[in-house]
Amino acid sequence: MTQEQSRFSFHRQALAEDLCSSLEGKGLVDNSSGLFLAAPRRTGKSTFLREDLVPEATRRNWSCIYVDLWSDRSRDPALLLAEAIKSAIAEHLGAIAKMAKSTGLDKLNIMGALSFDLSKVGQAGGITLADALAHLADKAGQPVLLIVDEAQHALTSDEGVNAMFALKAARDSLNQGKAGTRLFLVFTGSHRDKLAHLVLKKDQPFFGSQVTPFPLLKQDFTDAYTDWVNARLAAGNQFGKQDMYEAFQWVGHRPELLKTMIGEIALDLGTAGNLGQMLKQGAEGIRNRIWDSMESEVAGLTELQQAVLEVMVKKGKDFSPFTEDSLKAYREILGQEALAAHTVQAALDGLREKNLIWRSARGAYALEDESLAQWFSQIRGNR
Repeated sequence: MTQEQSRFSFHRQALAEDLCSSLEGKGLVDNSSGLFLAAPRRTGKSTFLREDLVPEATRRNWSCIYVDLWSDRSRDPALLLAEAIKSAIAEHLGAIAKMAKSTGLDKLNIMGALSFDLSKVGQAGGITLADALAHLADKAGQPVLLIVDEAQHALTSDEGVNAMFALKAARDSLNQGKAGTRLFLVFTGSHRDKLAHLVLKKDQPFFGSQVTPFPLLKQDFTDAYTDWVNARLAAGNQFGKQDMYEAFQWVGHRPELLKTMIGEIALDLGTAGNLGQMLKQGAEGIRNRIWDSMESEVAGLTELQQAVLEVMVKKGKDFSPFTEDSLKAYREILGQEALAAHTVQAALDGLREKNLIWRSARGAYALEDESLAQWFSQIRGNR
């Protein structure tokens, strides 16, 4: 058995086809202005993008650019975007570009028609992102699909916000230009409220667009996984498909957590009695470990920080930390009659340092991990 055959894979071809058609404006839903997909972390979103959406776009003869803004969170997201576009241009410029890249030369002059410094794409004094994408579409002679994974991270810097506006300008320019030079944009995020900051207000780059929930993996996934697992087990030790799906629901439709749990259970199969019960216990155990970790982290916060988190969870995307309504809610939780704004700001700064909340460059706040809201609702919902 080859390594590829021994690795479980599950493809969502129909979903990839539907999304690509929507980008072309040919599906039941028109996403030609941009597709914004939100799904919790580790639910298979990035795997789908790489293993299903990009291959489908390639079959349609689109040039694909994929960039994950969380691949290096220490770097400005605008630079990550520029580098991804720069690499795509270099691939399409042929031998000259490859030679330049390999020898450290970034400035290219192609047939006298183009001269720019690849190292300055998207930077002051260099070619704009819009012009770079237009050149790529022209050179490739085909539409360009740009996928920005964890796109909300672009909003954490002024340069990142400017890059988002540049992509909007590039979309408008290319899609109104000559045939074959269309730009399709896909933005994904692990937190719906954070991704929504790209589209909700008039001063945001993609105002008017909608955030679409990314379809979670369902029982067809767990049925296929159950078959794959059972083929590697003795005939007397077989998992039930319904048991597997219920366990998958317990771990929040997260494939990697399900696989981790199966790996742990597999070590005990020699004494297995009821595999369905083991699946349930394993799923509960994983969830409890996650929630115990959250409990420990929240317990270490100050009372004000905990109050801010609680109000943030209850208000969701409508949360604004310094409104009179929010300040009143903090005071009620704390049992205080007065609360200074600067102390709330200090609490927000502390939560950011602990990577519990996120702040955009324009001052909007949201939870860093959406699962924290689930924990708050389950554990502290009756408060």
